[in-house]
Amino acid sequence: MRIKSLFCSLLTLSAFTAIAQGNFNDTVHFEGEKHFKNVQQLTFGGDNAEAYWSYDGKYIIFQKTYAKEGINCDQIFIGKVPTQPGEKFQPKLVSTGKGRTTCAYFLPDGKHIIYASTHLGSSDCPPTPDRAKYGNRYIWPLYSSYDIFMADTSGKIVKQITTAKGYDAEATLSPDGKKMIYCSDKDGDLELYVMDLATGREKRITHMLGYDGGAWFSPDGKKIVWRASRPKTDAEIKEYKELLADGMVAPTNMEVWVANADGSDAKQITSLGQANWAPNFTPDSKRIIFCSNHEYKRGFPFNMYLTDINGKGLEKISRDKGFDAFPMFSPNGKKVIFASNRNNGGTRDTNLFIADWVE
Repeated sequence: MRIKSLFCSLLTLSAFTAIAQGNFNDTVHFEGEKHFKNVQQLTFGGDNAEAYWSYDGKYIIFQKTYAKEGINCDQIFIGKVPTQPGEKFQPKLVSTGKGRTTCAYFLPDGKHIIYASTHLGSSDCPPTPDRAKYGNRYIWPLYSSYDIFMADTSGKIVKQITTAKGYDAEATLSPDGKKMIYCSDKDGDLELYVMDLATGREKRITHMLGYDGGAWFSPDGKKIVWRASRPKTDAEIKEYKELLADGMVAPTNMEVWVANADGSDAKQITSLGQANWAPNFTPDSKRIIFCSNHEYKRGFPFNMYLTDINGKGLEKISRDKGFDAFPMFSPNGKKVIFASNRNNGGTRDTNLFIADWVE
């Protein structure tokens, strides 16, 4: 899914989850997942991912593609988290239903959301890239029509937040909701920017060649974590720049980085190889949970891992043989939500799951 948006957006799940599933136990809870208890499946069918909690922990917002329901590319949905036995998860569409959307997030008031959308460029889903042109590699399109919008929870857009030409997406908010961190190629590379939502003033906080995106503030507001590629050889740099000029990026080699909230003291905390992405903080701001395929030379499965903020004490958290990613803890730290191929009957479906978190 997007090593979604690997990028919060980068998008389509199916490319990473189109895995020939063998004969293994398909379940909602695999042996060895000791940190999970009372695993509950929320969605059943299609590509569902990047589910993030409201500040009060009562709702989630996520993106969904499901051709059988007429959703041909990602749209944004909100749903109340079930709290009673037998209570159904009944999400509602809150994006426009036009173009492609990605990376949605609640504001602290619970009445507004932000998300990126291409709908001003066209009402149609933007075209998928011709991967044959790039040697059938997995690449993400950086649609230049992506901008970030604020809407109320009824779906009415109340403000366009970004207006720069090019790709603006992958936005999340600081714990107090006053600052937005997002990815943009407005300066010629994929960099992170922090914007004051009240004034619109912003600061670019990354400056190294390569993709910087999918960033999060720590719950205490002091740190940020994100995924980054760092092409080093002449061949890698040439390839990265050529893809970027075509509005593409290859998210197959990324590592996790942390920094102070203003971008200072940036450091790489994983050196695992392959794709390490979708990082997020634990509620105490002391550890990072992220997704990786580093154990598997063939590029999958993707599983979730836990490490301290310095990249030490790596622990494998999930065990699906396809795709586990986009973990996020509830505000009180008692639950975790994630996207997974598990229990999909051998299809390519990616669904949402909630589990009680066990330390």
